[in-house]
Amino acid sequence: MAEEDIRGLLERVYEKIAREKEHKPYRTKLVKADSPHGIYFFDKKLKEWALVKRDGGPISFEKDGFYVIYFDNAKCPACRIYDLFWYPFVETVGVNLESVEFIIVYCEWFARNCQSEAAASSFKEYEVKASPTTAFIEVRNGGVLKKELKSGVMRIEELAKKVVELTGIKLQ
Repeated sequence: MAEEDIRGLLERVYEKIAREKEHKPYRTKLVKADSPHGIYFFDKKLKEWALVKRDGGPISFEKDGFYVIYFDNAKCPACRIYDLFWYPFVETVGVNLESVEFIIVYCEWFARNCQSEAAASSFKEYEVKASPTTAFIEVRNGGVLKKELKSGVMRIEELAKKVVELTGIKLQ
């Protein structure tokens, strides 16, 4: 095999690896201080958070249903307390709710200190001025039908009650 052939083969292999890496989202069990800023969706099958959007505008909803969104700031002590309730709720109760999607919008400090245009614009769009803030949203025909924001730490029971109230789903 000639040197040119080997070089060409190596370039194609490198390009393939680079393309695969570009399309593989950042995944984590917990969104924490060293996680990239952005918008995370909970993958119920893998029980992981996938970073799905860093650039562009605010959260967009691809399908009708219910969304529970946690607006999280890395430098927020109350958010670290909320994490103690949020993650267990999503992993034990939320994982079984087919019609409810869970999202985290993550910045260092609101839209003022955020390395993600999409997350910063989501904080602005929903006028989040306290953290943690949880948004409960119902989407129909591509538009927001209902929206309720709750600031402060919510315990597992409070999260469950609000999800039942919003969706009408009976939790077991």
